[in-house]
Amino acid sequence: MARRASSSTNPILIIGIVLAVIAVIFGGKLFMTKKKKSFTDINPLVVQDLLDNGNSLRNNEYLIEGKIDERFFRDGNTSSVVSIRMKAESGEEIVPVMIPAKFNKLNIEREQRYAFKVRFEQGGIPVATDISRL
Repeated sequence: MARRASSSTNPILIIGIVLAVIAVIFGGKLFMTKKKKSFTDINPLVVQDLLDNGNSLRNNEYLIEGKIDERFFRDGNTSSVVSIRMKAESGEEIVPVMIPAKFNKLNIEREQRYAFKVRFEQGGIPVATDISRL
């Protein structure tokens, strides 16, 4: 009687396949995740300075973080204005920020947290130069 050959799977082959699948999953996740913008090199806005004299902040850049309270669109203008609820020493304050037309592609939603890099223009009006959702 002839002996039949045993056909067992090679454990090294199974381990190699499992490691390859794990490498593909982690590699894909690494490429798919976006790196969030970091505004660590910018000073946060002190709301009291804005309330005291916003015009004195002109030509300076600050970081504004908070929740979107409302978004306003002006007729005949492609830019918009958002009101942001910020934490301040005296509680919660509302700070308006003008959003230029170059950010129209962003879906800025109410009640979501955002970080805005702003530059103060003439009259103490903060204009967003960069936006990141938190």
